[in-house]
Amino acid sequence: MTYAQTTSWMFARLPMYQNQGKSAYKTDLTNTIKLDCYLGHPHSNFKSIHIAGTNGKGSTSHMIASVLQEAGYKVGLYTSPHLKDFRERIKINGKEIQKSFVINFIEKHREFFELNDLSFFEMTVGMAFNYFAEKNVDIAVIEVGLGGRLDSTNIITPKLSVITNIGFDHTDFLGNTIAKIAYEKAGIIKSNVPVVIGETNSESRTVFLEKSKLLNASISFADQQTWPEMECDLKGNYQKKNIKTAMSSLNQLVKLDFKISERHLKNGLRNVIKNTGLKGRWQILNERPFTVCDTAHNAEGLATVLEQLLAIDFKVLHIVFGVVNDKDLQKIIPLMPVEASYYFCKPNVIRGMNQYELQSKFLNYGINGKAYESVSLALNAAQEASNEDDIIFIGGSTFVVAEII
Repeated sequence: MTYAQTTSWMFARLPMYQNQGKSAYKTDLTNTIKLDCYLGHPHSNFKSIHIAGTNGKGSTSHMIASVLQEAGYKVGLYTSPHLKDFRERIKINGKEIQKSFVINFIEKHREFFELNDLSFFEMTVGMAFNYFAEKNVDIAVIEVGLGGRLDSTNIITPKLSVITNIGFDHTDFLGNTIAKIAYEKAGIIKSNVPVVIGETNSESRTVFLEKSKLLNASISFADQQTWPEMECDLKGNYQKKNIKTAMSSLNQLVKLDFKISERHLKNGLRNVIKNTGLKGRWQILNERPFTVCDTAHNAEGLATVLEQLLAIDFKVLHIVFGVVNDKDLQKIIPLMPVEASYYFCKPNVIRGMNQYELQSKFLNYGINGKAYESVSLALNAAQEASNEDDIIFIGGSTFVVAEII
Protein backbone atom coordinates (compact mmCIF):
# COMPACT_ATOMS: atom_id res chain seq x y z
CA MET A 1 0.00 0.00 0.00
CA THR A 2 1.01 3.62 -0.47
CA TYR A 3 1.12 5.97 2.52
CA ALA A 4 -2.24 7.48 1.53
CA GLN A 5 -3.79 4.00 1.21
CA THR A 6 -2.30 2.97 4.56
CA THR A 7 -3.67 5.94 6.46
CA SER A 8 -7.04 5.58 4.72
CA TRP A 9 -7.17 1.97 5.93
CA MET A 10 -6.25 3.05 9.44
CA PHE A 11 -8.95 5.70 9.58
CA ALA A 12 -11.63 3.59 7.91
CA ARG A 13 -11.04 0.19 9.49
CA LEU A 14 -10.26 1.01 13.09
CA PRO A 15 -12.45 2.65 15.74
CA MET A 16 -11.12 6.17 16.21
CA TYR A 17 -12.10 8.62 18.91
CA GLN A 18 -11.29 11.51 16.57
CA ASN A 19 -14.25 10.54 14.38
CA GLN A 20 -16.50 8.39 16.52
CA GLY A 21 -16.19 9.74 20.03
CA LYS A 22 -17.37 7.61 22.93
CA SER A 23 -17.84 4.36 20.97
CA ALA A 24 -14.06 4.24 20.34
CA TYR A 25 -13.19 4.58 24.04
CA LYS A 26 -12.02 1.37 25.71
CA THR A 27 -12.65 0.84 29.43
CA ASP A 28 -9.58 -1.29 30.11
CA LEU A 29 -6.01 -1.82 28.92
CA THR A 30 -6.43 -5.46 27.84
CA ASN A 31 -5.84 -4.80 24.14
CA THR A 32 -2.93 -2.45 24.79
CA ILE A 33 -1.22 -5.01 27.01
CA LYS A 34 -1.86 -7.74 24.45
CA LEU A 35 -0.32 -5.57 21.70
CA ASP A 36 2.63 -4.67 23.90
CA CYS A 37 3.36 -8.37 24.52
CA TYR A 38 3.03 -9.11 20.81
CA LEU A 39 5.51 -6.33 19.92
CA GLY A 40 8.00 -7.46 22.58
CA HIS A 41 7.45 -4.70 25.15
CA PRO A 42 9.10 -1.87 23.19
CA HIS A 43 8.28 0.72 25.87
CA SER A 44 10.73 -1.01 28.23
CA ASN A 45 13.61 -0.03 25.93
CA PHE A 46 13.48 3.75 26.42
CA LYS A 47 13.07 6.26 29.23
CA SER A 48 9.91 8.34 29.23
CA ILE A 49 7.98 11.26 30.68
CA HIS A 50 4.20 10.85 30.93
CA ILE A 51 2.00 13.96 30.65
CA ALA A 52 -1.74 14.20 31.35
CA GLY A 53 -4.15 17.06 32.03
CA THR A 54 -7.33 18.70 30.79
CA ASN A 55 -5.56 21.62 29.12
CA GLY A 56 -1.95 22.40 28.29
CA LYS A 57 -0.58 18.89 28.08
CA GLY A 58 0.26 19.25 24.38
CA SER A 59 2.06 22.58 24.77
CA THR A 60 3.86 21.38 27.92
CA SER A 61 4.96 18.19 26.14
CA HIS A 62 6.41 20.21 23.27
CA MET A 63 8.18 22.63 25.64
CA ILE A 64 9.84 19.81 27.56
CA ALA A 65 10.83 18.04 24.34
CA SER A 66 12.31 21.26 22.93
CA VAL A 67 14.47 21.87 26.01
CA LEU A 68 15.68 18.27 26.06
CA GLN A 69 16.60 18.57 22.38
CA GLU A 70 18.61 21.72 23.15
CA ALA A 71 20.37 19.71 25.87
CA GLY A 72 21.53 17.25 23.21
CA TYR A 73 19.15 14.37 23.86
CA LYS A 74 17.49 12.32 21.15
CA VAL A 75 13.87 12.96 22.06
CA GLY A 76 10.80 11.02 21.02
CA LEU A 77 7.51 12.94 21.16
CA TYR A 78 4.09 11.30 21.06
CA THR A 79 1.03 13.59 20.99
CA SER A 80 -2.54 13.60 19.72
CA PRO A 81 -4.60 14.43 17.80
CA HIS A 82 -2.86 15.45 14.60
CA LEU A 83 -3.92 18.52 12.65
CA LYS A 84 -2.98 17.80 9.03
CA ASP A 85 -1.02 14.55 8.81
CA PHE A 86 -1.10 11.41 10.97
CA ARG A 87 2.71 11.51 11.26
CA GLU A 88 2.54 14.66 13.44
CA ARG A 89 1.69 12.33 16.33
CA ILE A 90 5.07 10.59 16.34
CA LYS A 91 8.30 12.59 16.12
CA ILE A 92 11.96 12.35 17.02
CA ASN A 93 13.76 15.66 17.51
CA GLY A 94 10.93 17.40 15.70
CA LYS A 95 11.03 15.17 12.62
CA GLU A 96 7.90 13.19 11.84
CA ILE A 97 7.96 9.41 11.61
CA GLN A 98 8.86 8.24 8.10
CA LYS A 99 6.02 7.28 5.78
CA SER A 100 7.84 4.03 5.06
CA PHE A 101 7.80 3.08 8.76
CA VAL A 102 4.04 3.70 8.97
CA ILE A 103 3.42 1.61 5.85
CA ASN A 104 5.67 -1.27 6.92
CA PHE A 105 4.33 -1.33 10.49
CA ILE A 106 0.74 -1.62 9.29
CA GLU A 107 1.54 -4.20 6.62
CA LYS A 108 3.55 -6.33 9.05
CA HIS A 109 0.96 -6.31 11.84
CA ARG A 110 -2.32 -5.78 10.00
CA GLU A 111 -3.55 -9.32 10.59
CA PHE A 112 -3.00 -8.97 14.34
CA PHE A 113 -4.84 -5.64 14.42
CA GLU A 114 -7.83 -7.08 12.61
CA LEU A 115 -7.90 -10.31 14.59
CA ASN A 116 -7.88 -8.46 17.92
CA ASP A 117 -10.10 -5.55 16.85
CA LEU A 118 -7.62 -2.95 18.06
CA SER A 119 -8.72 0.67 18.22
CA PHE A 120 -6.97 3.35 16.21
CA PHE A 121 -5.39 4.76 19.36
CA GLU A 122 -4.17 1.38 20.65
CA MET A 123 -2.49 0.66 17.34
CA THR A 124 -0.96 4.14 17.11
CA VAL A 125 0.50 3.92 20.62
CA GLY A 126 2.04 0.57 19.69
CA MET A 127 3.51 2.12 16.56
CA ALA A 128 4.99 5.05 18.51
CA PHE A 129 6.56 2.87 21.19
CA ASN A 130 7.95 0.49 18.57
CA TYR A 131 9.41 3.40 16.60
CA PHE A 132 11.05 5.02 19.63
CA ALA A 133 12.56 1.68 20.66
CA GLU A 134 13.91 0.93 17.17
CA LYS A 135 15.40 4.41 16.82
CA ASN A 136 17.03 4.24 20.27
CA VAL A 137 15.71 7.53 21.64
CA ASP A 138 17.31 8.77 24.85
CA ILE A 139 13.91 9.72 26.24
CA ALA A 140 10.34 9.97 24.96
CA VAL A 141 7.76 12.55 26.00
CA ILE A 142 4.42 10.74 25.97
CA GLU A 143 1.18 12.73 26.03
CA VAL A 144 -1.92 10.98 27.34
CA GLY A 145 -4.71 10.76 24.79
CA LEU A 146 -7.71 10.92 27.12
CA GLY A 147 -7.91 10.69 30.91
CA GLY A 148 -4.96 8.71 32.21
CA ARG A 149 -5.84 5.59 34.20
CA LEU A 150 -7.31 3.73 31.22
CA ASP A 151 -5.40 5.48 28.46
CA SER A 152 -3.43 3.24 26.11
CA THR A 153 -0.21 5.09 26.96
CA ASN A 154 -0.54 4.06 30.61
CA ILE A 155 1.52 0.89 30.36
CA ILE A 156 4.76 2.83 30.76
CA THR A 157 6.69 3.39 33.98
CA PRO A 158 8.14 6.82 33.31
CA LYS A 159 10.96 8.71 34.97
CA LEU A 160 8.50 11.52 35.67
CA SER A 161 4.71 11.94 35.62
CA VAL A 162 3.16 15.34 34.90
CA ILE A 163 -0.47 16.45 35.30
CA THR A 164 -0.98 19.98 33.96
CA ASN A 165 -4.43 20.77 35.40
CA ILE A 166 -7.96 19.49 35.92
CA GLY A 167 -11.03 20.92 34.20
CA PHE A 168 -14.37 19.82 32.81
CA ASP A 169 -13.87 18.02 29.51
CA HIS A 170 -14.84 14.52 28.34
CA THR A 171 -17.07 14.24 31.41
CA ASP A 172 -19.03 11.39 29.81
CA PHE A 173 -15.87 9.25 30.17
CA LEU A 174 -14.06 10.73 33.14
CA GLY A 175 -16.82 11.84 35.51
CA ASN A 176 -18.68 15.06 36.19
CA THR A 177 -16.77 16.35 39.23
CA ILE A 178 -13.24 17.66 39.63
CA ALA A 179 -12.47 14.85 42.09
CA LYS A 180 -13.61 12.12 39.66
CA ILE A 181 -11.68 13.60 36.77
CA ALA A 182 -8.61 14.02 38.98
CA TYR A 183 -8.87 10.35 39.97
CA GLU A 184 -8.67 9.34 36.30
CA LYS A 185 -5.72 11.65 35.62
CA ALA A 186 -3.98 10.45 38.80
CA GLY A 187 -3.94 6.99 37.24
CA ILE A 188 -0.62 7.89 35.60
CA ILE A 189 1.09 8.35 38.98
CA LYS A 190 3.42 5.39 39.49
CA SER A 191 5.18 3.87 42.47
CA ASN A 192 8.31 5.81 43.48
CA VAL A 193 8.09 8.02 40.38
CA PRO A 194 8.02 11.79 41.06
CA VAL A 195 4.95 13.68 39.86
CA VAL A 196 4.56 17.36 38.99
CA ILE A 197 1.12 19.01 39.19
CA GLY A 198 0.84 22.18 37.11
CA GLU A 199 -2.12 23.96 38.71
CA THR A 200 -3.39 23.58 42.25
CA ASN A 201 -7.09 23.07 42.89
CA SER A 202 -8.45 22.28 46.36
CA GLU A 203 -10.52 19.31 45.14
CA SER A 204 -7.92 17.77 42.85
CA ARG A 205 -5.06 18.48 45.28
CA THR A 206 -6.53 16.07 47.83
CA VAL A 207 -6.81 13.32 45.22
CA PHE A 208 -3.23 13.81 44.03
CA LEU A 209 -1.78 13.95 47.54
CA GLU A 210 -3.56 10.73 48.54
CA LYS A 211 -2.46 8.87 45.41
CA SER A 212 1.15 10.05 45.63
CA LYS A 213 1.34 9.10 49.31
CA LEU A 214 -0.09 5.65 48.57
CA LEU A 215 2.54 5.07 45.88
CA ASN A 216 5.43 6.81 47.66
CA ALA A 217 5.73 9.22 44.75
CA SER A 218 7.22 12.62 45.58
CA ILE A 219 4.84 15.39 44.51
CA SER A 220 5.38 19.06 43.66
CA PHE A 221 2.97 21.78 42.57
CA ALA A 222 4.46 24.05 39.89
CA ASP A 223 2.22 27.03 40.62
CA GLN A 224 3.30 27.04 44.27
CA GLN A 225 6.94 27.42 43.33
CA THR A 226 8.78 30.58 42.26
CA TRP A 227 10.16 30.56 38.73
CA PRO A 228 11.98 33.28 36.78
CA GLU A 229 10.24 34.89 33.80
CA MET A 230 11.18 33.05 30.63
CA GLU A 231 10.64 34.11 27.03
CA CYS A 232 8.75 31.58 24.91
CA ASP A 233 7.78 31.58 21.24
CA LEU A 234 4.32 30.28 22.18
CA LYS A 235 2.53 33.59 22.77
CA GLY A 236 -0.83 32.58 24.24
CA ASN A 237 -1.28 34.06 27.71
CA TYR A 238 -2.20 30.60 29.00
CA GLN A 239 1.32 29.43 28.13
CA LYS A 240 2.62 31.19 31.26
CA LYS A 241 1.10 28.37 33.33
CA ASN A 242 2.46 25.73 30.97
CA ILE A 243 5.94 27.27 31.13
CA LYS A 244 5.90 26.94 34.93
CA THR A 245 4.80 23.32 34.63
CA ALA A 246 7.55 22.61 32.10
CA MET A 247 10.19 24.33 34.25
CA SER A 248 9.15 22.40 37.34
CA SER A 249 9.24 19.16 35.33
CA LEU A 250 12.69 19.91 33.92
CA ASN A 251 13.90 20.74 37.43
CA GLN A 252 12.81 17.26 38.50
CA LEU A 253 14.70 15.76 35.55
CA VAL A 254 17.86 17.58 36.66
CA LYS A 255 17.45 15.90 40.05
CA LEU A 256 17.30 12.61 38.12
CA ASP A 257 20.72 13.41 36.59
CA PHE A 258 19.57 14.76 33.25
CA LYS A 259 22.09 17.37 32.08
CA ILE A 260 20.01 20.49 31.45
CA SER A 261 21.58 23.94 31.78
CA GLU A 262 19.96 27.39 31.98
CA ARG A 263 21.06 27.98 28.38
CA HIS A 264 19.30 24.79 27.27
CA LEU A 265 16.18 25.94 29.12
CA LYS A 266 16.17 29.42 27.56
CA ASN A 267 16.89 28.21 24.03
CA GLY A 268 14.38 25.40 24.32
CA LEU A 269 11.53 27.68 25.38
CA ARG A 270 12.41 30.28 22.74
CA ASN A 271 12.39 27.69 19.95
CA VAL A 272 9.49 25.33 20.71
CA ILE A 273 7.90 25.79 17.28
CA LYS A 274 11.20 25.50 15.42
CA ASN A 275 12.36 22.45 17.39
CA THR A 276 9.08 20.51 17.52
CA GLY A 277 6.79 21.86 14.79
CA LEU A 278 3.92 22.66 17.18
CA LYS A 279 0.97 24.41 15.51
CA GLY A 280 -2.44 25.77 16.40
CA ARG A 281 -1.66 27.42 19.74
CA TRP A 282 -2.45 31.15 19.49
CA GLN A 283 -1.15 30.90 15.94
CA ILE A 284 -1.22 34.25 14.17
CA LEU A 285 -2.24 33.82 10.53
CA ASN A 286 -2.39 37.45 9.44
CA GLU A 287 -1.59 40.90 10.87
CA ARG A 288 -4.20 43.09 9.12
CA PRO A 289 -6.83 42.21 9.89
CA PHE A 290 -5.30 40.48 12.90
CA THR A 291 -6.22 36.82 12.40
CA VAL A 292 -5.49 34.17 15.01
CA CYS A 293 -6.52 30.57 15.61
CA ASP A 294 -6.33 28.40 18.70
CA THR A 295 -7.20 24.78 19.43
CA ALA A 296 -8.75 25.54 22.86
CA HIS A 297 -11.99 23.56 22.93
CA ASN A 298 -13.37 23.55 26.47
CA ALA A 299 -14.60 26.21 28.87
CA GLU A 300 -11.33 26.62 30.78
CA GLY A 301 -9.22 26.81 27.63
CA LEU A 302 -11.52 29.13 25.72
CA ALA A 303 -11.96 31.49 28.69
CA THR A 304 -8.22 32.24 28.71
CA VAL A 305 -8.03 32.64 24.93
CA LEU A 306 -11.04 34.98 24.86
CA GLU A 307 -9.58 37.08 27.65
CA GLN A 308 -6.43 37.63 25.60
CA LEU A 309 -8.48 38.28 22.46
CA LEU A 310 -10.71 40.90 24.07
CA ALA A 311 -7.70 42.76 25.48
CA ILE A 312 -6.65 43.72 21.93
CA ASP A 313 -7.92 46.95 20.34
CA PHE A 314 -10.28 46.28 17.45
CA LYS A 315 -13.35 47.67 15.71
CA VAL A 316 -15.23 44.42 15.07
CA LEU A 317 -14.52 40.90 16.33
CA HIS A 318 -15.32 38.16 13.83
CA ILE A 319 -15.51 34.63 15.29
CA VAL A 320 -15.39 31.54 13.07
CA PHE A 321 -16.60 28.80 15.37
CA GLY A 322 -17.31 25.08 15.18
CA VAL A 323 -17.44 22.22 17.67
CA VAL A 324 -17.89 18.46 17.91
CA ASN A 325 -21.29 17.12 18.92
CA ASP A 326 -20.39 15.96 22.43
CA LYS A 327 -19.16 19.38 23.54
CA ASP A 328 -20.73 20.91 26.66
CA LEU A 329 -21.95 24.18 25.14
CA GLN A 330 -23.82 25.15 28.31
CA LYS A 331 -20.45 25.96 29.83
CA ILE A 332 -18.93 27.46 26.69
CA ILE A 333 -21.58 29.77 25.19
CA PRO A 334 -21.95 32.01 28.29
CA LEU A 335 -18.24 32.81 27.92
CA MET A 336 -18.58 33.99 24.33
CA PRO A 337 -18.82 37.76 23.68
CA VAL A 338 -22.27 38.90 22.56
CA GLU A 339 -20.82 41.86 20.66
CA ALA A 340 -19.18 39.90 17.86
CA SER A 341 -19.99 38.68 14.36
CA TYR A 342 -20.31 34.90 14.34
CA TYR A 343 -19.71 32.47 11.48
CA PHE A 344 -20.84 29.01 12.57
CA CYS A 345 -19.43 26.00 10.74
CA LYS A 346 -19.18 22.21 10.90
CA PRO A 347 -15.70 20.70 11.12
CA ASN A 348 -15.18 17.96 8.55
CA VAL A 349 -15.30 14.98 10.92
CA ILE A 350 -18.15 12.60 11.66
CA ARG A 351 -18.48 14.04 15.16
CA GLY A 352 -18.74 17.62 13.88
CA MET A 353 -21.87 19.42 15.11
CA ASN A 354 -24.17 20.59 12.33
CA GLN A 355 -23.73 24.31 11.75
CA TYR A 356 -27.47 25.02 12.03
CA GLU A 357 -27.71 23.16 15.33
CA LEU A 358 -24.77 25.18 16.62
CA GLN A 359 -26.38 28.38 15.38
CA SER A 360 -29.61 27.49 17.19
CA LYS A 361 -27.82 26.75 20.47
CA PHE A 362 -26.10 30.13 20.40
CA LEU A 363 -29.40 31.84 19.55
CA ASN A 364 -30.84 30.44 22.78
CA TYR A 365 -28.33 32.65 24.57
CA GLY A 366 -29.15 35.72 22.48
CA ILE A 367 -26.15 35.41 20.16
CA ASN A 368 -26.86 35.68 16.44
CA GLY A 369 -24.69 34.47 13.60
CA LYS A 370 -24.68 32.97 10.13
CA ALA A 371 -24.20 29.27 9.36
CA TYR A 372 -21.81 27.82 6.77
CA GLU A 373 -21.33 24.31 5.42
CA SER A 374 -17.57 24.31 5.94
CA VAL A 375 -14.82 26.01 7.88
CA SER A 376 -13.32 27.49 4.72
CA LEU A 377 -16.62 29.05 3.65
CA ALA A 378 -17.07 30.55 7.12
CA LEU A 379 -13.54 31.95 7.13
CA ASN A 380 -13.96 33.37 3.61
CA ALA A 381 -17.14 35.13 4.71
CA ALA A 382 -15.38 36.57 7.76
CA GLN A 383 -12.49 37.80 5.64
CA GLU A 384 -14.83 39.46 3.15
CA ALA A 385 -16.77 41.21 5.93
CA SER A 386 -13.72 42.41 7.87
CA ASN A 387 -11.69 45.60 7.70
CA GLU A 388 -8.03 46.09 8.57
CA ASP A 389 -8.81 47.24 12.10
CA ASP A 390 -10.93 44.16 12.89
CA ILE A 391 -9.97 40.82 14.43
CA ILE A 392 -10.78 37.35 13.09
CA PHE A 393 -10.63 34.42 15.51
CA ILE A 394 -10.96 30.80 14.37
CA GLY A 395 -11.57 28.12 17.00
CA GLY A 396 -13.89 25.98 19.08
CA SER A 397 -12.31 22.70 18.04
CA THR A 398 -8.96 21.22 17.09
CA PHE A 399 -10.64 20.04 13.89
CA VAL A 400 -11.75 23.55 12.94
CA VAL A 401 -8.19 24.84 13.27
CA ALA A 402 -6.84 21.85 11.34
CA GLU A 403 -8.75 22.90 8.25
CA ILE A 404 -7.30 26.42 7.96
CA ILE A 405 -3.60 26.20 8.91
